[in-house]
Amino acid sequence: MTAEAPNGSLTISREALPGSQVALTIEVPASELEAAYEKTLRKLTQKVKVQGFRPGKAPRAVLEARLGAEAIREEVIESFVPEVVNRALTESELEPIDRPRVDLIEFERGKPARFTATVSVMPAVTLADLDVIRMEPSVTEVTDEMVDQRVQELLETQAALEPVERPVEEGDVIVADLDVSTAGVDVPSQARRAMEIEVKDGVLIPELHQAVIGKSTGEVAEAEVKMPDDAAPEVAGKLAHLRLTVHGVKRKDVPRLDDRVAETISNGEQKTALELKIAVRRDLQEQAARIDELAHEQKVLQAVVEASEVEIPASLVDHEVAHQLEDLEARIGRQGLRLDRYFAYAGTTAQEWAAKARPDAESRLRVDMVLAEATKKLGIEPTTEEVYAHLLSEANKDPELRGEVDKLTQNRTAVEYFRHRLTRIKTLEALVALAAGPGTGESNSGEG
Repeated sequence: MTAEAPNGSLTISREALPGSQVALTIEVPASELEAAYEKTLRKLTQKVKVQGFRPGKAPRAVLEARLGAEAIREEVIESFVPEVVNRALTESELEPIDRPRVDLIEFERGKPARFTATVSVMPAVTLADLDVIRMEPSVTEVTDEMVDQRVQELLETQAALEPVERPVEEGDVIVADLDVSTAGVDVPSQARRAMEIEVKDGVLIPELHQAVIGKSTGEVAEAEVKMPDDAAPEVAGKLAHLRLTVHGVKRKDVPRLDDRVAETISNGEQKTALELKIAVRRDLQEQAARIDELAHEQKVLQAVVEASEVEIPASLVDHEVAHQLEDLEARIGRQGLRLDRYFAYAGTTAQEWAAKARPDAESRLRVDMVLAEATKKLGIEPTTEEVYAHLLSEANKDPELRGEVDKLTQNRTAVEYFRHRLTRIKTLEALVALAAGPGTGESNSGEG
């Protein structure tokens, strides 16, 4: 515990506690406490009616006898202690992130008052030594097989569908009805009628995919499936019974690749099959490079976070989880659902949901705080011109924002949002450059 010299009329000692908390032990002179009693009694004299006296005219002794010492003490505590705590926080240069928890030690008239105020504060971040983190980026090779697979996918977009009278085979397109039930009760909101669906991996649920192979028109494929937690609330996390009734089978007639088909697929940009393959390889290489870049960024960031030290206050995690819950309520509200019904459908409660959400919330806060400390350490602060250029660049990528640039530049909240995004981008770029080692140069352009 560290004691501070009296500041004004208060004597304050300060103790750092685990969980990024600080406890202040505050002592108030008896004279100041007496003044608080007098102020409270003057107010009570005007408010409290005493039989036989006009308002405000009852003698002090009569008023004190009428109310009782304990009631007066509670009134003084309610009005005086919060004001003293705020003074102590200001004098101690603390910026709490939650409401102070006050514990009275001594609070008796005629004596100095002593109490503690415990608050959570933004945690100090001990940033990793950025000069020792080294990481080589990985490079994904685009193989001939990857090019052939992508070309095949493009060819399938030109496929003709031909009805056939035979059992379902891999790659067919079927016309089918889907019915879903849980615990023997139908879930009409999840039913689908006369839907066309391709029988292949990644399209059908694996259990249903396996069950429908070999079925003929009029037959039913059934499967028991544990639904994912992010499914519709009526079935999320539950064991569902799926019934797929086949009404028709169509065979896909995929064209062979030739110059004419290549020109059609590319909307005339490539004139030959070879040109199409070259263009496909180039697109895949660009995609792979971007994915590699993002993956490398995340690896570097993870290394920096893991090598840094920061203790996240529980109150900050509480706030983050509450914010997530508000977002969830808004999302499901747009679907016409209430939050309590959503949790009932999902077979959980708000408390259980919040408990599961805490680890991810704490992890996000940790990343944000480490990044903020790295930004400060690296001295990254985009100029106003860079922020507006970033805003314009991002808005031009979004059809909905493209015509709103003037409004965005006049909206302080929007500008600050893009400033925050650009600062984060520039910080990540700088961390990646440092992880590459000396001689690679640092990128602070901000456009990624």
